[in-house]
Amino acid sequence: MAEPLTLYKLIILYMLDKVNFPLTNSQISEFILDKGYTTYFHIQEAINQLIDSELLEMSTVRNSSRYRITPKGEETIHYFQNEISPEIQEEIIEFFNIHAYELRNEVSTIADYYKKNADEYEVRCQVIERQSYLIDMTLTVPTKEAATTICSRWQEKSQEIYAHIMGELL
Repeated sequence: MAEPLTLYKLIILYMLDKVNFPLTNSQISEFILDKGYTTYFHIQEAINQLIDSELLEMSTVRNSSRYRITPKGEETIHYFQNEISPEIQEEIIEFFNIHAYELRNEVSTIADYYKKNADEYEVRCQVIERQSYLIDMTLTVPTKEAATTICSRWQEKSQEIYAHIMGELL
């Protein structure tokens, strides 16, 4: 069995190797903490070391860190996955069988905003599937409050908006 920190890193790599979309820090942490494998601080230490070793890549959207496994990380987990017990591997697979749709939806529907000039904000709303953009829309709004409202509602309204746009254009 691997040393504890090494095991946490392998669990994270294994999780990211089993999905074809990024996972957020909270999604990874939720699984590991719910199973009682370790503490939040050990998870963060493992993630930071994986990034430093270029086994993971990180992006940030609206204060949410998202992680993808790199080719180097894939090679590493394929070589060392037998260091993770079959029970833990099964728990990870079961977690994804139950939650894959909601996890994917959470990270593939993205909205963020930034200040364009003194009087306007730009809001970028996206839906990404298999690393391709289904929709990528930028709106200019007059206030920060409007920008945050749009970002907050994009997750729940994106499918309806996409269907409406496609219906109007086709």
